[in-house]
Amino acid sequence: MTTAYLNRISTAVPPHDIHDAFVRFAGTRMETPRDRALFGKLAEKAQIAHRFSVLEASSDPADGSVDAGGFYRHGELPSTRARMRQYEAHAPTLAMKAIAGLDLGTAARRITHVIVTSCTGFYAPGLDLEIVERCGLDPSVERTMVGFMGCYAAVNALKLARHVVRSEPEARVLLVNLELCSLHLGEAHGLEQMLSFLVFADGCAASVVSADPRGLALDRFHSVLVPETRELITWKIGDRGFDMCLSGRVPGAVSRGLQASSAAILDGALPEAIDLWAVHPGGRSVLDAVENGLGLGPEALAASRAILRAYGNMSSATLMFVLEKILGAPNASGRGCAMSFGPGLTAETFLFRKVGP
Repeated sequence: MTTAYLNRISTAVPPHDIHDAFVRFAGTRMETPRDRALFGKLAEKAQIAHRFSVLEASSDPADGSVDAGGFYRHGELPSTRARMRQYEAHAPTLAMKAIAGLDLGTAARRITHVIVTSCTGFYAPGLDLEIVERCGLDPSVERTMVGFMGCYAAVNALKLARHVVRSEPEARVLLVNLELCSLHLGEAHGLEQMLSFLVFADGCAASVVSADPRGLALDRFHSVLVPETRELITWKIGDRGFDMCLSGRVPGAVSRGLQASSAAILDGALPEAIDLWAVHPGGRSVLDAVENGLGLGPEALAASRAILRAYGNMSSATLMFVLEKILGAPNASGRGCAMSFGPGLTAETFLFRKVGP
């Protein structure tokens, strides 16, 4: 059976770092002095230093807007239609920025399949067709859109790419994971809602999967659906954007799910047999839960924590940022495990090996 390899990864973020501005803005929206003080402490403990957005941050949160253009104003949130217009305007530029890092050149014509993941925006003709046209791909390339699966969508896209390569060994699959999470800020009422907005950001990853034996060998995929957790993470389309519910019970559910399923995820191996860990940094507490659930040492998730600090949670793109970091580390070698979490509550996981030059 043909082995599929994640050959190359290139990532990109928009130009505007909005994290500090959002923290200041959120402080003005807390209902009580106690909530303001608590939000400040929790923001410091979030282990996030930067988050990027297609929207420029406001320099004065007291003016009632978190962004410089006034897209978000207190009591005047944009409609879903307005948010989708922003998505359509910005998504292709960010996608091309990420794809450019792959330096495809004339090899672009060898791409046979395009898979795009996104849960933060939709339009048609869509991002998949824009990529085909702007990159000069063969117009007959096969295209697949993976939509609304949330943070674990990149794993499902890699799983699909692996199926393609195993059935068509000459295939070369271009994956694009693009999310503009900052377009879905809602009118927050209370500490928990504002904290859920604290972690999300915009970003894009582009990668190539083929049978060429270099990069990361994609060995085995496994899904875990944690029982009785359906309502812990939800993502629904509303009149004023996409509405997220992110329960504070998610980390506990992740820890329990991994404890119960580690043998299946690791194909019978013990966690200490895994050399490389690529875990979606959904937040500091999620990474802590993975450490606790699998009994990992404090350095095991260093790559994931570094991406969380530098970029925040970019939904489906984030795991690919972690894998890019591992792929580019000269001393990283051996067997690896990747995982990401999202609605369901579901853990999508796979085992990989770092191979080739």
